[in-house]
Amino acid sequence: MKQIEVTIMGQSYLLGCPEGGEAALQKAVARVDKEMCAIRDAGRIKARERIAVLAALNLAYSLTESNGSAAVASDATDSSVGTGTNGAIPDLETLMKRLDEALVQDGQLL
Repeated sequence: MKQIEVTIMGQSYLLGCPEGGEAALQKAVARVDKEMCAIRDAGRIKARERIAVLAALNLAYSLTESNGSAAVASDATDSSVGTGTNGAIPDLETLMKRLDEALVQDGQLL
């Protein structure tokens, strides 16, 4: 597994990445960075951990909503219920685990 260094909200993180997954990971990092910076720039929340949790919830909600739309479209053409959502659950769990690991490291630096 390859390791790449990324920056989220001005903080550097070293993340593990499977070979060939660099572009997808960079895209995910850009989305997380954009969401966290937007929350920070709104000015009400200063703690990095709280910003990260809110960003994770916003992104998870967005993912759930988009998968819900895909499931509805899938249900219209397929008789099995929920076929559009099963593939995304492991990816969300993996992202949440990575976020938890990054927050643990961030807390150790303070």
